[in-house]
Amino acid sequence: MASPTEIRKGRVLLHGGVPHLVTEMQHRTQGRQAGFVQVVMRNLRTGTATNTKIRTTENVEFCFLERRKLEFSYRDGDEFHFVHPETFEDTAVGLSLVAEMVSYLVENAVYDVLFIDGKAIGVELPAAVEMAVKESPDGVRGDSASNVLKPAVMETGLVVQVPLFVKTGDRIRVGTENGNYLGRA
Repeated sequence: MASPTEIRKGRVLLHGGVPHLVTEMQHRTQGRQAGFVQVVMRNLRTGTATNTKIRTTENVEFCFLERRKLEFSYRDGDEFHFVHPETFEDTAVGLSLVAEMVSYLVENAVYDVLFIDGKAIGVELPAAVEMAVKESPDGVRGDSASNVLKPAVMETGLVVQVPLFVKTGDRIRVGTENGNYLGRA
């Protein structure tokens, strides 16, 4: 058992006997009352988000979380297959666990896959991913007086606003937090 003040973003805690991944955390105090920790966490079995207050006088239980660097191989229906680069061991992750990040899963890229008790419970995205531009209209000459952007469709189907000089087939870096263009790869 541990104190709620030890809760951090990215840690997994048992809440109601079910593992939850902490996505946001704020420690708050109210005048003379005891402090509490406001936690937004995602249920790792159902994928639903929960907003919970935990008093600092209560105890919480953390789960041991293992991170493995695995290469995204392919998608088969509602399953995403990740392969260990050395042992070629295949790990399937369900759509419910990666629903928000499907647009950032690029084949042959390496991601951190999260495991509890040998079972995959989610994928952690890097800060930026490199992907190819699948479709991008040509920029009109003379439109470069200011910072003009155009939409480009990436290999995963994600639409990103890019500068006029980006062409179909270019490889660019895209931020995973908000889907912004970060530069050429």
